[in-house]
Amino acid sequence: MADDEPTVTVMRSGIPLDSTDGTTSPPPPSKPIPLLREELTLHSGPISGEGGPTWSLQDPVRNQFFRIDWTTFEILARWHLEDVNAVVDAINSETTLDVEVEDIDSVIKFLTDNELLRADSAAGSRRFTEIAKRRKAGWGKWLLHHYLFFRVPLFRPDRLLVFLQPWVAPLYTVGVLKLTLAALLLGLIEVARQWEQFSATLIDTFSWHGLAGYGVALVVVKILHEFGHALTAKRCGCRVPVMGVAFLVMWPMAYTDVNDIWKLPDRRRRLMVSGAGIATELGLAAWATLAWALLPDGTMRGVAFLLCTSTWISTIAINASPFMRFDGYFLLCDWLDMPNLHQRSFALARWHMREALFGLGDPPPEYLPPTRQKWLIVFAYVTWLYRLIIFLGIAVMVYDFFVKLLGVFLFVVEIAWFVVLPAWSEIKVWRERKDAIRKAPKTRRTLLILGSLLVLTVIPWQFQVEAQGVLRPLQRFPLISPASSRVVALPLAHGDFVAAGQPLLHLESPELIARRSALRQRVEMLRWQVAAASFDPELMQRQQVLTQEFAGASAELAGIEQEVSRLNPEAPFAGTLRDLPPDLVAGQWVGRNMQIATLIGPGAWRVETFLSERDLERVEAGDWGRFIAETPGGECFWLEVERVDRDASRILTEPMLSSVHGGEILSREKNALLVPDQSLYRVSLRVLGTTSSVQTQRGKVVIFAAPKTLAGGFIRSVTGLMIREFGF
Repeated sequence: MADDEPTVTVMRSGIPLDSTDGTTSPPPPSKPIPLLREELTLHSGPISGEGGPTWSLQDPVRNQFFRIDWTTFEILARWHLEDVNAVVDAINSETTLDVEVEDIDSVIKFLTDNELLRADSAAGSRRFTEIAKRRKAGWGKWLLHHYLFFRVPLFRPDRLLVFLQPWVAPLYTVGVLKLTLAALLLGLIEVARQWEQFSATLIDTFSWHGLAGYGVALVVVKILHEFGHALTAKRCGCRVPVMGVAFLVMWPMAYTDVNDIWKLPDRRRRLMVSGAGIATELGLAAWATLAWALLPDGTMRGVAFLLCTSTWISTIAINASPFMRFDGYFLLCDWLDMPNLHQRSFALARWHMREALFGLGDPPPEYLPPTRQKWLIVFAYVTWLYRLIIFLGIAVMVYDFFVKLLGVFLFVVEIAWFVVLPAWSEIKVWRERKDAIRKAPKTRRTLLILGSLLVLTVIPWQFQVEAQGVLRPLQRFPLISPASSRVVALPLAHGDFVAAGQPLLHLESPELIARRSALRQRVEMLRWQVAAASFDPELMQRQQVLTQEFAGASAELAGIEQEVSRLNPEAPFAGTLRDLPPDLVAGQWVGRNMQIATLIGPGAWRVETFLSERDLERVEAGDWGRFIAETPGGECFWLEVERVDRDASRILTEPMLSSVHGGEILSREKNALLVPDQSLYRVSLRVLGTTSSVQTQRGKVVIFAAPKTLAGGFIRSVTGLMIREFGF
């Protein structure tokens, strides 16, 4: 739909003063009225929220509409009198209204500002010349405006719409509506029954081919969407002058000029036209969903899937939103009968903000019931927040899609136009009213609050750096089975003290023993062949190959011997045996690389944690910290920073900290290793004093580091970003 709206004109009638001295006042001097443009037309409008009649004043040249109230209508109806005083006298004598000259002046100002008066004099010609000069911008401003938003009209659809009316008439019947609702219900039931397949298909479409298919589907859906508006508007007797493509920050969007619906006095018909696009998309989505559920696998089912998913997403996420000037916004305007909803709510929100900050005592821009006024103010704040997020996202997207220098420039343009400029416009109003603001009762309170917030941003009150860490003993020896083995003997139990050199476990692996026996025989044979090559001509020809095979077999045998020795491990240091399964008994088999137990030394304990680059610069060796165990009732230990790595860790060496195992560090598995998603730096901390902990555990690490201010962190982040992106 087109995003033009009627301008709401609310004229307040004045109350004339009564003469009390009995004398007759002299007639006021004559004041001529400027002439209206002859092509303007007037149409009946809906009943206003206050219960009064309204009219729509149409400018056919620009295809714009202006909503006027009863007072303005009566004034325009007597415009032919060509004198302000004559119009005032005629209205006061012929109607129940009481108007004054100021009311006529307000209407003249409204007509002048919106270029609805004839330029039949030198003053009028100068006025239009000044307007043309203001609109004539330099090439830079023209390029900026056309980069942010411009339209490309494609064709005039009126004849096509007249031709299509008999064909689409059945779509507006109750029977088709019931069939569509039944298709929607059945399709949703079938999707729920086949949800796993539906979700898997959705994930499979996240590829270049899938995205290309979604692009084609969106083009088809949006064309049908706009024809839904156009055909419904034509059915209601409105003219559709043009259809085309609009570009918002170079992003194409189809549009249809259906401003003619403002001539419709029936609000329900305007709602029909405004909601026709969404209704078209929802109907298409309902039938496409049912088609996907019933069709066999193939091309047609894939097309139905693309149509139903793209239609649901675009309708809910874009068209139904009232925070941008899409269909949801126009539906809300018609439902509330409040044209120019954004402008009116924004004006109320700006008034509310000034009153909340300064208490200027200004009257509201328009008088509304308290509940509606509060609702509009909240709506305006939510719209500002929504647009801020959307425009920031668009700016980042534009920055990513273009060359670095051009991307930075366009990013700045986006932020300046959509974020900084509206804020600066409000600040200029504050500057113009600085004297009133200085005397306002709430100004001191606002300045005190702002000053407190400013102080909080520059005072270094953030002394702590928090992260997740793992508490481990400094001496730790895991008992891991080198191969599938059978437990022969368990000389120790869980918690037993072990002396250095004492046997810990006795395993037996027939596989390793068989491999060792075979390799020993092969090594002996190769040794004999290498020795005999000096006097055997046949072996002499293969002497170099035999030598290489002997070296390889010897190395493999040494590896097997080392694995066999691990079947009977001995304690490398004195300590305590931990984590031995209570159900492990002699004769039981254990798998390859299975950790059977852990020998923990009686020495110091260490905490390992990982910090981001932002926090790393605040931490140095010698800083103090605390470790708080994650398990309920766990101990707390004092720590001292022992080592800070200045090179980022490419591999997460502590699996307990990974999100894969329930930790806080986002990481992914790659080649059986854990790789963090962002640059992290390992920090080792020594546990001060003694601890009664007997096992490795995860917990929270708090380091008392160099203080940080909010402003300093923001400045460093922005500076770092600029250095990276500009390549200083």
